[in-house]
Amino acid sequence: MRRRALLAAPAVLLAEEARVAREVADATGRRIAVPDRVTRVFPAGPPAAILTYTLAPEVLAGWPARPPRQHEAIFMEPRAAALPEIGRLTGRDNTANLEAVLAARPDLVLDYGSVAPVYVQLAERVQAQTGVPTLLLDGGLAKIPETYLQLGAILGREPAGEERANIADMILTEARQAAARLEARGRPRVFYARGPRGTQTGLRGSINTEIIEFAGAENVAAGPPGARGLAQISPEQVLVWDPDWVISIDPAFIRHAKSDPIWRTLRAVREGRIVQAPNTPFGWVDFPPAVNRLLGLMWLPALFGVEPGDTLAARVEAFHALFYHRRPTAAQVKELLASAFPTA
Repeated sequence: MRRRALLAAPAVLLAEEARVAREVADATGRRIAVPDRVTRVFPAGPPAAILTYTLAPEVLAGWPARPPRQHEAIFMEPRAAALPEIGRLTGRDNTANLEAVLAARPDLVLDYGSVAPVYVQLAERVQAQTGVPTLLLDGGLAKIPETYLQLGAILGREPAGEERANIADMILTEARQAAARLEARGRPRVFYARGPRGTQTGLRGSINTEIIEFAGAENVAAGPPGARGLAQISPEQVLVWDPDWVISIDPAFIRHAKSDPIWRTLRAVREGRIVQAPNTPFGWVDFPPAVNRLLGLMWLPALFGVEPGDTLAARVEAFHALFYHRRPTAAQVKELLASAFPTA
């Protein structure tokens, strides 16, 4: 039958064989045939979109959640920032259907994050139902250098992948060294507040607070044994935890905490150790928990006083120029960092 098909349509089959020319391995060890030249990637969720954007913005098919807003887009490559929303395949708010994947005409679907069996099964299901190669890469913080090398090879952009892998490895190494100094001095206890009222947090060991723990601090939000991920908490529970620092991604919560009768009694708030993590164009702690967290690993050691803060602006500028493909102005970096340190 294959011989008859070859005789009937040799040009079609030869073109197909030229298009799918190699096998690659994803983080789970699955070996998948992908086109020799990848020109369009459908990201399964926001972490995959950011990973793809930082390496090769020209192949990004669109944004799984909302496209960047104007105040975020000014930090990004204009064409990529203007891409449409295409829906997401992963997470609670998954909005993309398989028809949307096919309509985007991608060469591959990329997921980036947990490699737990449920996500492996999702990747296999998407690939089986669409016929589009679907890869899953490990979203662990320590895996970022390896992931850039892996994605560089998949996309045929090895030099760009290697450059980003080397810088990520340097940031991670410096963060480990700073964490060792911090732990020798005494680990600060941190509460990470999400949402305008600060009543959502990432439990200890979750990907949402991974960089806080990687930086040598202690996440006070310990759930039941084995519990991970996001959790709802009350201000009263935070009073019991009595953290040394409160870090939030939401400016509305910072304002709320300084005026609310309960939050104002928290020692960290009374003593001014409440800060907003920069979140433009992407969060520095999570939101989403992707390669954007490398900026947080440069910031936290300075916040905790084990690295000088006077070099941070230059490092942020250089990171943006390479990873986000647009060099911010000194004024823009100053504005990013304005809320990232306690005010007098």
